[in-house]
Amino acid sequence: MKAVIQRVNKSSVSVDGEIKGCVGKGYNILLGVMDGDSESQAELLASKVAKLRVFEDEAGKMNKSITDIGGEILVVSQFTLCADIRKGNRPSFTDSAPPAEANRLYEYFCAKLIENGIAKVETGVFGAEMKVEIENDGPVTIVMDTDIWDKR
Repeated sequence: MKAVIQRVNKSSVSVDGEIKGCVGKGYNILLGVMDGDSESQAELLASKVAKLRVFEDEAGKMNKSITDIGGEILVVSQFTLCADIRKGNRPSFTDSAPPAEANRLYEYFCAKLIENGIAKVETGVFGAEMKVEIENDGPVTIVMDTDIWDKR
C-alpha cells in the first residue's frame, strides 16, 4: 500500500464539477492499493499517518501530529501510484489491486483513520475521474509504502 501524504491548509476533490470531499487544515492523501495488500497493512498505515509529527509546535518545530492539532484528512484513491515503470516509457498497472479489493481496502483504511482519532475523513469517488485542489502547507510531502515495514 502506498500513500503520498501532503500537509495542506485546505483540499477538495470534485467529480463532474461537483465537490465530493473537502477538508481544512490537515492532510491530502493519495492512496494506492497494490495487489496482495491486506487489512493489516491498512491498519499499520492509518496508525502511522495519525501519529506522523509534521505540524509545527510553539517553537516552530515539526513536532505535532494531525490528532494533536485536530486536523482533517481527504483521502483520494490513486491507482497510478502502483505504476511499474521498469520497462519502457508507458507505465504498467498490473501490480495494482483488482478494483473491488482496492476499493474495499481504501474504505477500510479510511475507517481505520477515524478509529485512530481523526475527527473528519473525507473521500473522493473510487474509480471516478476526479479533480483535486490542494493548497499545500510548507510544502510538506511524505511518501509511505507499507513494504518498508512488511516485506512479502
